[in-house]
Amino acid sequence: MKIDRRSLMAAPLALGMAHSAWAQTAVPKVPGGALPPGLPQPSETIDLWPGGAPGMPARALAETVQERSTDRLVTDRAVFGITKPRMAVFRPDRPNGAGVLITPGGGYRWVVVDKEGYEMGRWLAARGFTAFVLFYRLPGEGWAAGPDVALADAQRAMRLIRARSGDFALDPERVSAMGFSAGGHLCADLATRFDAKVYAPVDEADKLSAKPHSAAPIYPVISMTAPDAHAGSRELLVGKSASPALEAAHSPHLNVPADAPPFFLLHAEDDDAVPVNNTLLLRAALKAKQFRVETHLFEHGGHGFGLRKAIGKPVEVWPELWRAWARTTGLAL
Repeated sequence: MKIDRRSLMAAPLALGMAHSAWAQTAVPKVPGGALPPGLPQPSETIDLWPGGAPGMPARALAETVQERSTDRLVTDRAVFGITKPRMAVFRPDRPNGAGVLITPGGGYRWVVVDKEGYEMGRWLAARGFTAFVLFYRLPGEGWAAGPDVALADAQRAMRLIRARSGDFALDPERVSAMGFSAGGHLCADLATRFDAKVYAPVDEADKLSAKPHSAAPIYPVISMTAPDAHAGSRELLVGKSASPALEAAHSPHLNVPADAPPFFLLHAEDDDAVPVNNTLLLRAALKAKQFRVETHLFEHGGHGFGLRKAIGKPVEVWPELWRAWARTTGLAL
C-alpha cells in the first residue's frame, strides 16, 4: 500500500494545535442505563467534525439508545439519531502499534455498539491493538450526503486516526478496518471507495489517506441487488426504488479499485439474514483482480454472532483466525 509516509508521520505535529477542536472527553458519550461492573470502557471519545456534522437533516434528530438486552449483566444497546458522529477509543496497556476502526452493524437502522463494537474493542485492546468504535450517521435519516453519509464518517475517522497516530503510539500505515453486517458493508465500502469525494475537506487531517491497511468485513452486506441484498439495509441505504446504477454504485464488489487493500472475509452458510453469497461475490471480485483475500465459511453460526453468540460453536475461533491472518499482512507484528 503506497501512502505518503512523511505526510502521515508529520500529521500529529501539524494537527497538535487543532487537537482541542476535536471534542474529547474522559467519559464516553454513550448514554443508556447502567453498565455491567468490571468491564473496560472506552478511555475517551473523539468527535469527527469540529464544526458539526455536514448536511444536517431538515427534520431534527435526537440521539436515542435502545437497550435490547434483558440480562442486567450484558448490555446490547442500539443507537440511532446520531448527530455527533464519533469514535469511542479502547487503548491497550501495551500498544502493538496497530489500530483497528470498528464499524458495528445494525442494518443501517441503528448502530449496535455493544455486541459488534465495544466487545470487539475490548478483545482487540487486550491483545495490543488500539480500537476505535465508530458511531456513524445513518443514511435513512435525511442527511444531505444520502447513501454516502456513513462512508463520509468512515473516511473522516480513518484520517483522524492517522492524524492522531502519535497520541496513540500507532504506526499510521498500520490502521485496519473491521465491520459487521451493515457495518461490514461500510467496512467494504471504505476499503473500495476510500478515494471517493464524499465530503468537503475541513482541516489538515483530510489531506491524509482514508485507505485502510487491510479490511475485515464480517458476515457483510455487500450487494444492493436482489436476491442477495439484505432488504432492510438496501431500503435505508439506496431506497426501495433504487435504479440499477445506484445499486451498483453502492455494491462494493462492483467498485473494487486497482489498489484495494488485503481482505479477510468470514460468513456462516446458515445466515438467514444476509445471504452468504454477499461474501462470495466480494471474494470473486477481489480474486478476479488478483488481490489478497482470506475467506472462511462456517456451516453453522447464523447472523450477528459477533463474539458472544459464537461461543460453543466452531465459528468461535474466528477472531484468532483474523489475528493470525493479520500477522501475515504486517498489521500485527
